[in-house]
Amino acid sequence: MITVREYHERDAAAVGRLIARTYSAFNLGFATAEERATLLGPFRFAGSADPAHRLAIAAALEAPIVLVAERGAAVVGVLRGGRLDRKGRTVLQSLFVDAGHHRRGIGRRLVTEFERRCPAGAVIVAASTLYAVPFYLALGYRRSTGVRTMRSFAGEGLPYQPVKKAPA
Repeated sequence: MITVREYHERDAAAVGRLIARTYSAFNLGFATAEERATLLGPFRFAGSADPAHRLAIAAALEAPIVLVAERGAAVVGVLRGGRLDRKGRTVLQSLFVDAGHHRRGIGRRLVTEFERRCPAGAVIVAASTLYAVPFYLALGYRRSTGVRTMRSFAGEGLPYQPVKKAPA
């Protein structure tokens, strides 16, 4: 059974490992090993027990809304978001679901809970990786421009598709 709940600091190590695995596998195939390290930022140290690495991962996870999906005691998904962009739109900052749990409704449940927690009438925007575009479109998000590239931590050149969902 999958449960969706608020993130707790004690989740940082498991969430960091999930992000490192998923981000690398589905979004960084174009990058060299050196580029992957810069694009992953602190998540490249997800397996480290070094307190400084763990603090950096915990800091990178901070957001107004952070949700995790669990199967038993295992974290299988995470969503961060809730900050406002310069246009006053609510940003869905990142969504990761463990590869072995794709296509089981976990991402949908995380996004649905996130949307429920957003203010009524909020316009929600996301910088979807190219892998995730079909997922967002299936949830009612629309492309808002063409494909662009962005910075991820110290790395450059991550392709993304801006998407948004406005109230009906």
